[in-house]
Amino acid sequence: MSAVAAPVPPRAVNAKLVELISTAAIALGILLSGFVIREPAPYELYMAGLVGVWALFGLRISRTIVPLLVLLVVFNIGGMISMTQMDDLASTPLYIAVSLFLAFTAVFFAAVVEARPSLLRTIFAAYVVAAVGTSMLGVLGYFHAFPGAEIFTKFERAAGAFQDPNVFGPFLTLPGIWLLHRLMTGSVARMPVYAVPLLIIVAGIFFSFSRGAWGLFFVSAVLLIAGLFMQSGNGVFRLRIVVMTVGVVALFLLALLVLLQIPAVADLFTTRAQLAQDYDSARLGRFARHAIGFQMAMEHPFGIGPLVFGLIYREDTHNIWLKALLDYGWLGFAAYLTLILWTLAGGLRILFRDRPWQPYLLCAYVTLVGHVGLGTVIDTDHWRHFYLLLGLIWGMMALEARHQRALDIRQVPQRRLGISVDRARLSPVDSSRSGV
Repeated sequence: MSAVAAPVPPRAVNAKLVELISTAAIALGILLSGFVIREPAPYELYMAGLVGVWALFGLRISRTIVPLLVLLVVFNIGGMISMTQMDDLASTPLYIAVSLFLAFTAVFFAAVVEARPSLLRTIFAAYVVAAVGTSMLGVLGYFHAFPGAEIFTKFERAAGAFQDPNVFGPFLTLPGIWLLHRLMTGSVARMPVYAVPLLIIVAGIFFSFSRGAWGLFFVSAVLLIAGLFMQSGNGVFRLRIVVMTVGVVALFLLALLVLLQIPAVADLFTTRAQLAQDYDSARLGRFARHAIGFQMAMEHPFGIGPLVFGLIYREDTHNIWLKALLDYGWLGFAAYLTLILWTLAGGLRILFRDRPWQPYLLCAYVTLVGHVGLGTVIDTDHWRHFYLLLGLIWGMMALEARHQRALDIRQVPQRRLGISVDRARLSPVDSSRSGV
Protein backbone atom coordinates (compact mmCIF):
# COMPACT_ATOMS: atom_id res chain seq x y z
CA MET A 1 0.00 0.00 0.00
CA SER A 2 1.29 3.44 -0.85
CA ALA A 3 1.64 5.90 1.98
CA VAL A 4 -0.87 8.72 1.99
CA ALA A 5 0.69 12.15 2.48
CA ALA A 6 -0.59 13.94 5.53
CA PRO A 7 -2.53 17.10 4.69
CA VAL A 8 -0.73 20.38 5.29
CA PRO A 9 -2.35 22.28 8.17
CA PRO A 10 -4.25 25.37 6.97
CA ARG A 11 -2.32 27.50 9.44
CA ALA A 12 0.99 26.50 7.81
CA VAL A 13 -0.40 27.26 4.35
CA ASN A 14 -1.59 30.69 5.50
CA ALA A 15 1.76 31.45 7.11
CA LYS A 16 3.61 30.53 3.92
CA LEU A 17 1.26 32.65 1.83
CA VAL A 18 1.71 35.64 4.14
CA GLU A 19 5.50 35.20 3.94
CA LEU A 20 5.42 35.17 0.13
CA ILE A 21 3.17 38.22 -0.05
CA SER A 22 5.28 40.20 2.42
CA THR A 23 8.49 39.27 0.57
CA ALA A 24 6.99 40.39 -2.74
CA ALA A 25 5.76 43.61 -1.13
CA ILE A 26 9.25 44.48 0.13
CA ALA A 27 10.79 43.63 -3.24
CA LEU A 28 8.34 45.91 -5.05
CA GLY A 29 9.11 48.77 -2.68
CA ILE A 30 12.84 48.46 -3.34
CA LEU A 31 12.25 48.27 -7.09
CA LEU A 32 10.20 51.47 -7.02
CA SER A 33 13.02 53.31 -5.22
CA GLY A 34 14.96 53.35 -8.49
CA PHE A 35 12.32 55.37 -10.37
CA VAL A 36 11.86 58.90 -9.04
CA ILE A 37 11.34 61.15 -12.07
CA ARG A 38 8.50 63.08 -10.43
CA GLU A 39 7.60 63.80 -6.80
CA PRO A 40 5.74 62.49 -5.02
CA ALA A 41 7.11 59.35 -6.66
CA PRO A 42 5.33 55.98 -6.68
CA TYR A 43 7.84 54.93 -4.01
CA GLU A 44 6.44 57.40 -1.46
CA LEU A 45 2.83 56.46 -2.12
CA TYR A 46 3.53 52.74 -2.07
CA MET A 47 5.78 52.76 0.99
CA ALA A 48 3.33 54.90 2.95
CA GLY A 49 0.70 52.23 2.39
CA LEU A 50 3.10 49.36 3.04
CA VAL A 51 4.38 50.78 6.33
CA GLY A 52 0.81 51.46 7.44
CA VAL A 53 -0.42 47.96 6.59
CA TRP A 54 2.62 46.31 8.19
CA ALA A 55 2.12 48.40 11.33
CA LEU A 56 -1.49 47.22 11.58
CA PHE A 57 -0.42 43.58 11.33
CA GLY A 58 2.32 43.49 13.91
CA LEU A 59 5.34 45.63 13.01
CA ARG A 60 7.53 45.35 16.09
CA ILE A 61 10.17 47.89 17.02
CA SER A 62 12.66 46.31 19.41
CA ARG A 63 14.57 48.19 22.06
CA THR A 64 17.70 48.08 19.88
CA ILE A 65 15.92 50.02 17.12
CA VAL A 66 14.20 52.52 19.44
CA PRO A 67 17.24 54.89 19.46
CA LEU A 68 17.03 55.09 15.65
CA LEU A 69 13.37 56.08 15.87
CA VAL A 70 13.96 58.60 18.67
CA LEU A 71 16.94 60.30 17.00
CA LEU A 72 15.18 60.61 13.64
CA VAL A 73 12.03 62.02 15.28
CA VAL A 74 14.09 64.53 17.29
CA PHE A 75 15.91 65.50 14.09
CA ASN A 76 12.56 66.33 12.47
CA ILE A 77 11.27 68.10 15.57
CA GLY A 78 14.25 70.38 15.10
CA GLY A 79 13.00 71.05 11.57
CA MET A 80 9.53 71.87 12.90
CA ILE A 81 11.02 74.32 15.42
CA SER A 82 13.07 75.85 12.62
CA MET A 83 9.84 76.48 10.69
CA THR A 84 8.78 78.92 13.42
CA GLN A 85 11.59 81.24 12.28
CA MET A 86 10.03 81.66 8.84
CA ASP A 87 7.73 84.48 7.74
CA ASP A 88 6.29 82.48 4.84
CA LEU A 89 6.00 78.71 5.23
CA ALA A 90 5.23 78.08 1.53
CA SER A 91 5.86 74.35 0.87
CA THR A 92 7.99 73.83 3.98
CA PRO A 93 5.41 71.67 5.85
CA LEU A 94 5.46 69.23 2.93
CA TYR A 95 9.26 69.16 3.05
CA ILE A 96 9.27 68.24 6.74
CA ALA A 97 6.50 65.69 6.15
CA VAL A 98 8.69 63.97 3.54
CA SER A 99 11.65 64.06 5.95
CA LEU A 100 9.55 62.42 8.65
CA PHE A 101 8.19 59.84 6.22
CA LEU A 102 11.70 58.87 5.08
CA ALA A 103 12.70 58.56 8.74
CA PHE A 104 9.88 56.08 9.28
CA THR A 105 11.04 54.05 6.25
CA ALA A 106 14.45 53.66 7.91
CA VAL A 107 12.80 52.36 11.08
CA PHE A 108 10.54 50.13 8.99
CA PHE A 109 13.43 48.47 7.14
CA ALA A 110 15.34 48.00 10.40
CA ALA A 111 12.32 46.31 12.00
CA VAL A 112 11.57 43.95 9.10
CA VAL A 113 15.24 42.95 8.76
CA GLU A 114 15.35 42.08 12.46
CA ALA A 115 12.09 40.16 12.25
CA ARG A 116 13.01 38.29 9.07
CA PRO A 117 16.73 38.17 8.22
CA SER A 118 15.89 36.29 5.02
CA LEU A 119 14.55 39.58 3.63
CA LEU A 120 18.14 40.81 3.30
CA ARG A 121 18.54 38.57 0.26
CA THR A 122 15.31 39.91 -1.21
CA ILE A 123 16.23 43.55 -0.54
CA PHE A 124 19.67 43.29 -2.12
CA ALA A 125 18.41 41.29 -5.11
CA ALA A 126 15.62 43.79 -5.77
CA TYR A 127 18.05 46.68 -5.34
CA VAL A 128 20.36 45.19 -7.97
CA VAL A 129 17.46 44.79 -10.40
CA ALA A 130 16.34 48.40 -9.80
CA ALA A 131 19.90 49.68 -10.22
CA VAL A 132 20.48 47.77 -13.45
CA GLY A 133 17.16 48.98 -14.85
CA THR A 134 17.61 52.65 -14.05
CA SER A 135 21.30 52.52 -15.02
CA MET A 136 20.44 51.14 -18.46
CA LEU A 137 17.93 53.94 -18.92
CA GLY A 138 20.60 56.47 -18.01
CA VAL A 139 23.22 55.05 -20.37
CA LEU A 140 20.75 54.69 -23.25
CA GLY A 141 19.55 58.21 -22.59
CA TYR A 142 23.09 59.56 -22.62
CA PHE A 143 23.68 58.09 -26.08
CA HIS A 144 20.18 59.10 -27.30
CA ALA A 145 19.55 55.48 -28.20
CA PHE A 146 15.83 56.00 -28.91
CA PRO A 147 13.41 58.89 -29.46
CA GLY A 148 12.64 60.72 -26.24
CA ALA A 149 15.66 59.22 -24.46
CA GLU A 150 16.68 62.66 -23.23
CA ILE A 151 14.12 62.31 -20.43
CA PHE A 152 16.69 60.06 -18.74
CA THR A 153 19.43 62.71 -18.85
CA LYS A 154 19.99 66.12 -17.32
CA PHE A 155 22.62 68.65 -18.38
CA GLU A 156 23.81 66.04 -20.92
CA ARG A 157 24.57 63.66 -18.04
CA ALA A 158 22.93 60.30 -17.37
CA ALA A 159 20.24 60.60 -14.71
CA GLY A 160 18.30 57.38 -15.27
CA ALA A 161 14.82 57.51 -13.79
CA PHE A 162 15.94 60.23 -11.35
CA GLN A 163 15.64 64.01 -11.34
CA ASP A 164 19.30 64.59 -10.58
CA PRO A 165 22.50 62.81 -11.78
CA ASN A 166 24.03 63.59 -8.38
CA VAL A 167 21.43 61.36 -6.71
CA PHE A 168 21.28 58.78 -9.50
CA GLY A 169 25.01 57.98 -9.20
CA PRO A 170 25.08 57.46 -5.42
CA PHE A 171 21.90 55.35 -5.61
CA LEU A 172 23.83 52.85 -7.73
CA THR A 173 26.69 52.48 -5.26
CA LEU A 174 25.34 49.87 -2.81
CA PRO A 175 24.21 47.36 -5.49
CA GLY A 176 27.51 47.95 -7.30
CA ILE A 177 29.47 47.25 -4.11
CA TRP A 178 27.34 44.17 -3.42
CA LEU A 179 28.06 42.78 -6.90
CA LEU A 180 31.76 43.54 -6.44
CA HIS A 181 31.67 41.61 -3.16
CA ARG A 182 30.02 38.65 -4.89
CA LEU A 183 32.58 38.84 -7.69
CA MET A 184 35.45 38.85 -5.20
CA THR A 185 34.15 36.04 -2.99
CA GLY A 186 31.89 33.92 -5.22
CA SER A 187 32.74 30.92 -7.35
CA VAL A 188 34.59 31.37 -10.63
CA ALA A 189 31.68 29.79 -12.53
CA ARG A 190 29.29 32.51 -11.35
CA MET A 191 31.57 35.45 -12.08
CA PRO A 192 29.77 36.39 -15.34
CA VAL A 193 26.47 36.48 -13.41
CA TYR A 194 27.90 39.26 -11.22
CA ALA A 195 30.22 40.92 -13.75
CA VAL A 196 27.60 41.82 -16.36
CA PRO A 197 25.21 43.76 -14.06
CA LEU A 198 28.23 45.30 -12.31
CA LEU A 199 29.49 46.67 -15.64
CA ILE A 200 26.05 48.17 -16.37
CA ILE A 201 25.92 49.83 -12.94
CA VAL A 202 29.49 51.16 -13.20
CA ALA A 203 28.61 52.55 -16.64
CA GLY A 204 25.65 54.35 -15.08
CA ILE A 205 27.88 55.83 -12.38
CA PHE A 206 30.46 56.93 -14.93
CA PHE A 207 28.01 58.55 -17.35
CA SER A 208 26.31 60.40 -14.49
CA PHE A 209 29.50 62.48 -14.51
CA SER A 210 28.93 63.07 -10.81
CA ARG A 211 32.21 63.66 -9.02
CA GLY A 212 30.51 62.73 -5.78
CA ALA A 213 29.29 59.41 -7.21
CA TRP A 214 32.72 58.62 -8.63
CA GLY A 215 34.39 59.33 -5.31
CA LEU A 216 31.70 57.47 -3.37
CA PHE A 217 32.05 54.30 -5.42
CA PHE A 218 35.85 54.46 -5.34
CA VAL A 219 36.04 54.95 -1.56
CA SER A 220 33.40 52.28 -0.89
CA ALA A 221 35.20 49.80 -3.17
CA VAL A 222 38.56 50.45 -1.48
CA LEU A 223 37.00 50.00 1.96
CA LEU A 224 35.28 46.79 0.81
CA ILE A 225 38.51 45.30 -0.52
CA ALA A 226 40.37 46.32 2.65
CA GLY A 227 37.59 44.79 4.75
CA LEU A 228 37.69 41.50 2.86
CA PHE A 229 41.48 41.41 3.17
CA MET A 230 41.43 42.03 6.93
CA GLN A 231 38.50 39.68 7.50
CA SER A 232 40.25 36.60 6.18
CA GLY A 233 43.46 35.08 7.47
CA ASN A 234 43.61 32.70 4.51
CA GLY A 235 46.66 33.44 2.37
CA VAL A 236 45.13 31.97 -0.78
CA PHE A 237 41.98 34.08 -0.42
CA ARG A 238 44.04 37.22 0.20
CA LEU A 239 46.07 36.49 -2.92
CA ARG A 240 42.83 36.10 -4.86
CA ILE A 241 41.65 39.50 -3.61
CA VAL A 242 44.91 41.15 -4.69
CA VAL A 243 44.91 39.51 -8.13
CA MET A 244 41.25 40.30 -8.79
CA THR A 245 41.70 43.89 -7.63
CA VAL A 246 44.57 44.39 -10.05
CA GLY A 247 42.50 42.78 -12.82
CA VAL A 248 39.43 44.93 -12.14
CA VAL A 249 41.51 48.14 -12.04
CA ALA A 250 43.23 47.19 -15.30
CA LEU A 251 39.91 46.50 -17.03
CA PHE A 252 38.47 49.78 -15.76
CA LEU A 253 41.45 51.79 -17.03
CA LEU A 254 41.23 50.05 -20.39
CA ALA A 255 37.50 50.80 -20.67
CA LEU A 256 38.15 54.42 -19.65
CA LEU A 257 40.77 54.82 -22.37
CA VAL A 258 38.33 53.45 -24.95
CA LEU A 259 35.51 55.75 -23.81
CA LEU A 260 37.76 58.79 -23.86
CA GLN A 261 38.21 58.29 -27.59
CA ILE A 262 34.66 59.63 -27.94
CA PRO A 263 35.08 63.45 -28.13
CA ALA A 264 31.87 64.32 -26.25
CA VAL A 265 32.77 61.91 -23.44
CA ALA A 266 36.35 63.17 -23.27
CA ASP A 267 35.30 66.84 -23.11
CA LEU A 268 32.73 66.33 -20.34
CA PHE A 269 35.05 64.00 -18.42
CA THR A 270 37.87 66.54 -18.52
CA THR A 271 35.54 69.23 -17.23
CA ARG A 272 33.92 67.15 -14.50
CA ALA A 273 37.18 65.53 -13.35
CA GLN A 274 38.48 68.86 -12.04
CA LEU A 275 38.48 68.89 -8.26
CA ALA A 276 36.96 72.36 -8.02
CA GLN A 277 34.49 73.77 -10.52
CA ASP A 278 33.84 77.48 -11.06
CA TYR A 279 30.68 77.30 -8.96
CA ASP A 280 32.72 75.77 -6.10
CA SER A 281 35.48 78.35 -5.74
CA ALA A 282 33.77 81.53 -6.97
CA ARG A 283 33.27 84.53 -4.68
CA LEU A 284 29.89 83.21 -3.56
CA GLY A 285 30.54 79.64 -4.68
CA ARG A 286 29.87 76.46 -2.75
CA PHE A 287 32.82 76.76 -0.37
CA ALA A 288 32.22 80.45 0.33
CA ARG A 289 28.56 79.70 1.05
CA HIS A 290 29.65 77.01 3.50
CA ALA A 291 31.64 79.56 5.49
CA ILE A 292 28.78 82.07 5.40
CA GLY A 293 26.28 79.40 6.37
CA PHE A 294 28.23 78.14 9.38
CA GLN A 295 28.61 81.70 10.65
CA MET A 296 24.87 82.19 10.18
CA ALA A 297 24.14 78.95 12.03
CA MET A 298 26.07 80.16 15.07
CA GLU A 299 23.72 83.14 15.26
CA HIS A 300 20.48 81.15 14.86
CA PRO A 301 20.27 78.22 17.30
CA PHE A 302 16.71 77.44 16.15
CA GLY A 303 17.75 77.47 12.50
CA ILE A 304 16.50 79.78 9.76
CA GLY A 305 13.88 77.43 8.32
CA PRO A 306 14.04 74.53 5.84
CA LEU A 307 15.16 75.58 2.34
CA VAL A 308 15.50 79.26 3.32
CA PHE A 309 19.27 79.27 2.68
CA GLY A 310 18.64 78.32 -0.95
CA LEU A 311 16.12 81.16 -1.32
CA ILE A 312 18.67 83.67 0.01
CA TYR A 313 21.69 82.53 -2.02
CA ARG A 314 19.87 80.84 -4.93
CA GLU A 315 21.81 77.65 -4.20
CA ASP A 316 21.21 75.00 -1.55
CA THR A 317 23.69 74.41 1.25
CA HIS A 318 25.32 71.37 -0.44
CA ASN A 319 26.57 70.24 2.95
CA ILE A 320 24.46 67.97 5.14
CA TRP A 321 26.04 69.25 8.37
CA LEU A 322 25.34 72.86 7.45
CA LYS A 323 21.86 71.89 6.28
CA ALA A 324 21.17 70.17 9.60
CA LEU A 325 22.20 73.33 11.46
CA LEU A 326 20.22 75.78 9.33
CA ASP A 327 17.16 73.71 8.40
CA TYR A 328 16.81 71.66 11.60
CA GLY A 329 18.49 73.91 14.18
CA TRP A 330 21.01 72.99 16.82
CA LEU A 331 18.62 70.35 18.18
CA GLY A 332 18.31 68.66 14.80
CA PHE A 333 22.05 68.88 14.22
CA ALA A 334 22.79 67.25 17.58
CA ALA A 335 20.34 64.44 16.82
CA TYR A 336 21.76 63.89 13.33
CA LEU A 337 25.37 63.91 14.53
CA THR A 338 24.50 61.45 17.32
CA LEU A 339 22.68 59.22 14.84
CA ILE A 340 25.61 59.07 12.42
CA LEU A 341 28.21 58.46 15.15
CA TRP A 342 26.02 55.80 16.81
CA THR A 343 25.45 54.04 13.48
CA LEU A 344 29.13 54.08 12.52
CA ALA A 345 30.27 52.92 15.96
CA GLY A 346 27.56 50.27 16.30
CA GLY A 347 28.18 48.90 12.82
CA LEU A 348 31.97 48.85 13.23
CA ARG A 349 31.70 46.97 16.52
CA ILE A 350 30.06 43.98 14.82
CA LEU A 351 31.46 44.40 11.31
CA PHE A 352 33.77 41.38 11.23
CA ARG A 353 31.80 38.93 13.35
CA ASP A 354 31.09 35.63 11.64
CA ARG A 355 27.35 35.87 11.07
CA PRO A 356 25.07 34.87 8.19
CA TRP A 357 24.31 38.54 7.54
CA GLN A 358 27.93 39.77 7.69
CA PRO A 359 28.40 40.17 3.89
CA TYR A 360 25.33 42.41 3.72
CA LEU A 361 26.53 44.42 6.71
CA LEU A 362 29.99 44.93 5.25
CA CYS A 363 28.63 46.24 1.93
CA ALA A 364 26.05 48.50 3.56
CA TYR A 365 28.56 49.81 6.09
CA VAL A 366 31.32 50.80 3.64
CA THR A 367 28.68 52.47 1.46
CA LEU A 368 27.34 54.42 4.44
CA VAL A 369 30.86 55.57 5.34
CA GLY A 370 31.20 56.89 1.80
CA HIS A 371 27.85 58.68 2.08
CA VAL A 372 28.89 60.35 5.32
CA GLY A 373 31.95 61.74 3.58
CA LEU A 374 29.89 62.74 0.53
CA GLY A 375 27.56 64.67 2.82
CA THR A 376 30.22 67.37 3.20
CA VAL A 377 29.56 68.51 -0.39
CA ILE A 378 25.90 67.62 -0.95
CA ASP A 379 22.60 67.40 0.93
CA THR A 380 21.49 63.83 1.66
CA ASP A 381 18.56 64.39 4.00
CA HIS A 382 15.97 63.46 1.33
CA TRP A 383 17.84 60.57 -0.33
CA ARG A 384 15.60 57.50 -0.11
CA HIS A 385 18.46 55.04 -0.39
CA PHE A 386 20.33 56.77 2.45
CA TYR A 387 17.49 55.93 4.82
CA LEU A 388 17.47 52.39 3.46
CA LEU A 389 21.17 52.16 4.36
CA LEU A 390 20.45 53.34 7.89
CA GLY A 391 17.61 50.84 8.23
CA LEU A 392 19.72 47.94 6.98
CA ILE A 393 22.59 48.61 9.37
CA TRP A 394 20.33 49.16 12.38
CA GLY A 395 18.39 46.03 11.47
CA MET A 396 21.58 43.99 11.52
CA MET A 397 22.67 45.66 14.75
CA ALA A 398 19.35 44.45 16.17
CA LEU A 399 19.99 40.95 14.80
CA GLU A 400 23.34 40.89 16.58
CA ALA A 401 21.74 42.03 19.84
CA ARG A 402 19.14 39.25 19.52
CA HIS A 403 21.93 36.79 18.74
CA GLN A 404 23.79 37.78 21.90
CA ARG A 405 20.65 37.50 24.04
CA ALA A 406 20.05 33.99 22.69
CA LEU A 407 23.64 33.04 23.56
CA ASP A 408 23.19 34.34 27.10
CA ILE A 409 19.97 32.35 27.54
CA ARG A 410 21.63 29.14 26.32
CA GLN A 411 24.57 29.66 28.65
CA VAL A 412 22.49 29.97 31.83
CA PRO A 413 22.00 26.17 32.34
CA GLN A 414 25.67 25.59 31.52
CA ARG A 415 26.80 28.12 34.13
CA ARG A 416 24.58 26.51 36.76
CA LEU A 417 26.29 23.18 36.06
CA GLY A 418 29.71 24.81 36.17
CA ILE A 419 30.40 24.05 32.50
CA SER A 420 32.58 26.46 30.54
CA VAL A 421 30.96 27.59 27.31
CA ASP A 422 32.75 28.81 24.20
CA ARG A 423 30.50 31.63 22.90
CA ALA A 424 32.09 31.57 19.51
CA ARG A 425 30.85 28.03 18.87
CA LEU A 426 27.27 28.71 19.84
CA SER A 427 25.08 29.92 17.01
CA PRO A 428 21.37 30.16 17.77
CA VAL A 429 20.78 31.67 14.31
CA ASP A 430 20.93 28.94 11.69
CA SER A 431 21.85 30.48 8.34
CA SER A 432 20.08 27.72 6.44
CA ARG A 433 16.83 28.45 8.25
CA SER A 434 17.15 32.22 8.18
CA GLY A 435 17.70 32.18 4.43
CA VAL A 436 20.32 34.93 4.65
